[in-house]
Amino acid sequence: MMKLTIAALVGSAAAFAPAAKIASSSALSAKAKAKSKSKSKTTALAGFENELGVIAPTGFFDPLGLTKDIDQDTFDQYRAAELKHGRVAQLAVIGYVIPEFYRWDFDISPGIPSADVANGVAALDVIPALGWAQIIFLIGAVDYWGVLGDFEVGKLKLEFAEIEKRQLNELQHGRIAMLAILELLRHDAQNTVSAGFDGLDNLITGFPFLY
Repeated sequence: MMKLTIAALVGSAAAFAPAAKIASSSALSAKAKAKSKSKSKTTALAGFENELGVIAPTGFFDPLGLTKDIDQDTFDQYRAAELKHGRVAQLAVIGYVIPEFYRWDFDISPGIPSADVANGVAALDVIPALGWAQIIFLIGAVDYWGVLGDFEVGKLKLEFAEIEKRQLNELQHGRIAMLAILELLRHDAQNTVSAGFDGLDNLITGFPFLY
């Protein structure tokens, strides 16, 4: 059961002056404040509202204000992080789904066949210490040194417009995958704590043909 939920989320004072001046001053102050707020918002969005990934219906979606007062280099770092997380989430979803119906015919470590390792969060109790060390080292190496780099093999020669379209598709797929893996983890963890809480026989219920 993969439920994808998404949630989305922002007078002046004057003293020691005649009443007429107070009213005039308050009106001007409110107008200046509104103009300043509008200008600040416009300035914050001006550099990024046309970036790849700004799509309907949310448009430029930054409810936490992470892009406030940042430069282009910082935004590019955020975008690279989003892309990386999206790719990892896509792999994680595949890693959740495939073991539900297929297991490799080898031992993940001496004496522990892949078929004997439970899928999902239950596998955390089975992975040996050496396995955790290998996982952490590999992830750290790729993240720190960027050893995977830019793959030239198999890269298509496409028009710029088509490249942008595919890059946007990858961002969208990554965003969906991040939500999907969160829901898979939540559902699986809840089922681990309270087995059969949902009354369903299998974790991946939207694709019964897998089983």
